[in-house]
Amino acid sequence: MLAGAARSQRAGRAQPWGPRVQTDRTGMVTAGRAGVPGRSPSLLSPQYGKKKLKYLPYNHQHEYFFLVGPPLLIPVYFQYQIITAMIVRRDWVDLAWALSYYTRFFVTYAPFYGVLGAVIFLNFIRFLESHWFVWVTQMNHIVMEIDHEPFRDWFSSQLAATCNVEQSFFNDWFSGHLNFQIEHHLFPTMPRHNFHKVAPLVKSLCAKHGIQYQEKPLLQALQDIIRSLRKSGKLWLDAYLHK
Repeated sequence: MLAGAARSQRAGRAQPWGPRVQTDRTGMVTAGRAGVPGRSPSLLSPQYGKKKLKYLPYNHQHEYFFLVGPPLLIPVYFQYQIITAMIVRRDWVDLAWALSYYTRFFVTYAPFYGVLGAVIFLNFIRFLESHWFVWVTQMNHIVMEIDHEPFRDWFSSQLAATCNVEQSFFNDWFSGHLNFQIEHHLFPTMPRHNFHKVAPLVKSLCAKHGIQYQEKPLLQALQDIIRSLRKSGKLWLDAYLHK
């Protein structure tokens, strides 16, 4: 991972590869992994890092995340990716169904709001949906520390890769019961409103085998997203530019 690559570089240990940054759909650095065989980091890192710094300064991603993450994921990135994938794969039936949604939407709302009003209404819905989706999904995943990936059994891997947000009436409603993300990973086909029933059993199993069961308040979980982006951005800068 990036942290391991950075520590190795600082310690002067040569590695047979240069670091490769792993990003998500919005361009956020979420993890790093060495991945260019035969290339020395002393040759690859500074040049590549300086080149990328001109376009996406990942060390500032916790600041521009609010501009390119929550507002644009569903209205822009998802729509472009979905339509492009259907065209490239020539899934014409799926494409026809997808386009029919827009047809039905405008037929329904254009008489009330006009074409421009319907466009604004559609994008406003997607804008709100995108904010909710990004914050609710990332507060359980992007914040997890997985610098080192030792062999783990499947159960332990799920507990290391995600965390829960404390249960309350508001948290259950706001997250659609995905505040029980650990149980969601363990029982992906279970109806979400039943997660709270199995959570005590999961906690007791973790306590029995000494596995950490991470749970935090909602506000802390949201703040941890920004902290995680700041930390991974610093690791990116250190790994690529040797600062």
